[in-house]
Amino acid sequence: MPESTSYPRRTSRWLAALALTLGASSLMAAELIPFSASYAADMKSIPVNGEANHSLVSNEDGTWTLNFNAGMFVARLTEQSTLRLEEDRVIPLTYKYERRGLGRGRETTQTFDWTNEQVTGVHKEDPFSLPTEPGLLDKTTYQLALQRDLMAGKTDMYYRVVDGDSIDDYHFRVTGNKRVTTRVGQFDAVEVDRVREPDSKRETTLWFAKDFNYLLVRLMQTETDGQEYRIMLKEATLNGEPVVGTPVGGDE
Repeated sequence: MPESTSYPRRTSRWLAALALTLGASSLMAAELIPFSASYAADMKSIPVNGEANHSLVSNEDGTWTLNFNAGMFVARLTEQSTLRLEEDRVIPLTYKYERRGLGRGRETTQTFDWTNEQVTGVHKEDPFSLPTEPGLLDKTTYQLALQRDLMAGKTDMYYRVVDGDSIDDYHFRVTGNKRVTTRVGQFDAVEVDRVREPDSKRETTLWFAKDFNYLLVRLMQTETDGQEYRIMLKEATLNGEPVVGTPVGGDE
């Protein structure tokens, strides 16, 4: 397939990579902290750049709203979750996904009814219903759980996630530490891999800044066709304060 006609398919993969991995990166052991972050992204060998924005805001009723949007080429993706924190656990309440600009758009909605132990919604225009289970998360709130677990010192993390109209297993593992350079300086980061099936050719590696509540500062994903996606932090605030790393070339 000529490279020009493969842009939409590759753009869709890039958006999926961002949606899957950019998380609310501003957590402490017993509370959530409002944050905003923006990221620059590119696909190796393709001269198209993208951007993504993520934010977490508190609501008057004690719940929180997590917003995410990303754009590249002619595509746009948005996600929104509402959630609450209960006994130090992230509890999803609603989730909405929308993608536009790549042929036919796609929407998913999910409502978590914990009293009646059901998750109901619509995926690809078809209604669905699933039973809840302890610790069940959606495709953005699992990221909160991941970063809270990193702050707690865990190195092997498993999550049950409502993905579309089914429940999937997500597994992540800490693989080391690294000094990561971004547009706002250098950060001492923990390196995390998403663990997939042994024969999977897809690879995802993430780096979280230790000194900034494990803010996601960099991501690299390799698809099954060898295409690489790279995401880098370009601006962020935690509780209204700017995130600034060590100047490049500064003290190690």
